[in-house]
Amino acid sequence: MKEIVAVMYREYLIRMTSQLWLFFDMVVPLMYLLMFGVGLDRAIGLGIQLDGRAVSYNEFFLAGVLAMAGFGSAINQSYGFFIDRDNGIFYEFLTYPMTRGQLLIGKILFQCLMSIVQCTLTLAAAAWLLGVSLRTDLIFFVVAGVVVGVAAWFFFLAIFAFQIRRNDTFNTVINVAYFVLMFVSSLFYPLDNAPEWLRAAAMINPMTWHTDALRYFTIGLGDFSVVIWEIAGFGIFLAASFWIAVKAIQRAV
Repeated sequence: MKEIVAVMYREYLIRMTSQLWLFFDMVVPLMYLLMFGVGLDRAIGLGIQLDGRAVSYNEFFLAGVLAMAGFGSAINQSYGFFIDRDNGIFYEFLTYPMTRGQLLIGKILFQCLMSIVQCTLTLAAAAWLLGVSLRTDLIFFVVAGVVVGVAAWFFFLAIFAFQIRRNDTFNTVINVAYFVLMFVSSLFYPLDNAPEWLRAAAMINPMTWHTDALRYFTIGLGDFSVVIWEIAGFGIFLAASFWIAVKAIQRAV
């Protein structure tokens, strides 16, 4: 356990070197919500009709903001492997008396703690500033969903960080993945009226599973019998990503 705590402490020291970076990490989901959510909420006007309910776009988009922020946090954390590899500390880490899994878990546990604060601020702002009616009885599941999402995407992206040696190649892969995963999902819009090919692709996208679960836990929108299967699928995605990431880091030298 002390090995994991040591990795977490290193991540804390890195973040504390830039207060502006730390502040931006905390407020970026709120900025997404205010810039995109408020603007589109005004543009749509009548809101979104889904599952027999009419909800404002702010309410609909809140889950998307949380999912998008989790993916962004995972990108930043996985990119840190490139910085560590460039300055040599990554290879030094591999000589320390800790397992590869402990290194990965230490990094993501710190990011998960950051994401809890991030999520709390976003939910509070959505409720108080935008009037979003939250399912207060399910808030714990919202926070848990954010943590699980950040971890899953971090392990998934870490696989590419360990396999790819060039920064420009990694950035290209990440940008393509960001575009495809975000827009071929239920993050920005409901899938009910989407083209058949888009709906089919979105339904096998882990970003859709994560967003749908968060949407159910935040505002109670969705079919629980479907959401529970999406949660199970995302759990398998998390486990598989962690297992492959550990294998990848063992071959990273």
